[in-house]
Amino acid sequence: MQAALSWLPAHHEEIVRGLADLVAIASISTDGEHTAEIERTAKLTCDQMRDAGLQNVEVLRVGNSLPYAYGEWCEAGPDKPTIFLYAHHDVQPVNYVEQWKSDPWKLTRRDGRLFARGSADDKAAISAFLGAIAAYRKTSNSMPVNVKMVVEGEEEIGSKNLMKFFDVYRDKIKSDVIVVCDTENIEVGLPCITYSLRGIVQVHVEVKTAAIPVHSGMAGGALPDAAIALNAILGKLYWSNGPVPIPGFYDGVRPTTDKERAVYARLPWDDGKFRDEVGVVPSARYANETGTTVYEQTWRKPAVTVVAQEASSIKGVSNQVLPTAVAIISCRIVPDQKPADVLKSLQEFLTKDPPWGAEVIVKPHGKVSWWMTDPNGPAFESALSALREGYGRDAVAIGSGGSIGFVGPLAELFGGAPALLLGIEDPASNAHAPNESLHEGDFKKLMASLVRLFDNLGKLTPAQVK
Repeated sequence: MQAALSWLPAHHEEIVRGLADLVAIASISTDGEHTAEIERTAKLTCDQMRDAGLQNVEVLRVGNSLPYAYGEWCEAGPDKPTIFLYAHHDVQPVNYVEQWKSDPWKLTRRDGRLFARGSADDKAAISAFLGAIAAYRKTSNSMPVNVKMVVEGEEEIGSKNLMKFFDVYRDKIKSDVIVVCDTENIEVGLPCITYSLRGIVQVHVEVKTAAIPVHSGMAGGALPDAAIALNAILGKLYWSNGPVPIPGFYDGVRPTTDKERAVYARLPWDDGKFRDEVGVVPSARYANETGTTVYEQTWRKPAVTVVAQEASSIKGVSNQVLPTAVAIISCRIVPDQKPADVLKSLQEFLTKDPPWGAEVIVKPHGKVSWWMTDPNGPAFESALSALREGYGRDAVAIGSGGSIGFVGPLAELFGGAPALLLGIEDPASNAHAPNESLHEGDFKKLMASLVRLFDNLGKLTPAQVK
């Protein structure tokens, strides 16, 4: 292990160049216009896997999916655990281009951070995994564990083929421990393991009042305005600083324990820094329930967000009464909410007593299950120890307001394999936003922690990691 740990700083610039090559490809999966780039990123990921020392490297597909990159090293033997490493090579589009301070497709060092689209979410995970693997393979030509690595190309569009991929390739990817680096550390320098994730129930809402738009001079004030009707419906969701006012919305929600609240209260939270980094307007207050911390609200409470709304184009504005308006509403759900019950409550709430009797159509628009595990046991202890040594600071177990839908089903597929979700982002990473970045110091510490994690897990048998 010591030789591997020494290899990392000596070859850090080489690892950064590999990340720079990855982010240089605009592998955007959300618009359907960058298929060629996603193909290129999958191929490059495979090339980097081979260079790091993985074997049986190939591009895999299932049905008409975008490409997955796969590689493995399974020579540690059957008495050593097999570690499943997951990352994704697709990225979000570059929005608000005018706010980027450097080329989003060129990895740029600035203020101790590496800026580019995908630098944190999630191409850094590819580089971190391969850096730790290479550190072993290029020093001892061996590893203390078996490794199977999958890098997906569809995560940013909901991993729509991932469960089918797992089913088709279940024998190929079968492992004892899952490691994912696609979550957050709550502050720079503080290593975090995520043990709970919120799920998603999403709906498409359409409001109709007529078949065609009508000149507002002829019909304004008489013909019901679909845009106003939609906004009146959405306005019913306003919760001030109390519970979301949807009847039945909180049915089944697992209460936060006093022990969890005590842990949340001890975690660092810099209110001023957060407001500055996000650019919260001075007059705005937080929306969380009175008496609830931001951590409890975003990790253990359900939420409702309007993620898209459309009635007409500002650019093509015309004096018309609009006949239709649409929105997409995303509900983050928590243990033990049932997606079907949340969907039913939301549909009933949004369609009840519509303004002017407008027609309201609410259709399901996707769902992701919540996940929660017990952050104890040999695998978690191995990870906590590795992070403590790698960062020089005790790691903490945290929740997340985000969703990674495959974690629970994959753990089940692997017979109850523990899932270790190690932070790679931080509050300043701006994933999905302008000036996305990776803290370079924490990037180094994470790779050193992964080297130690492989060593710690290698001291256990497959049966002992659970």
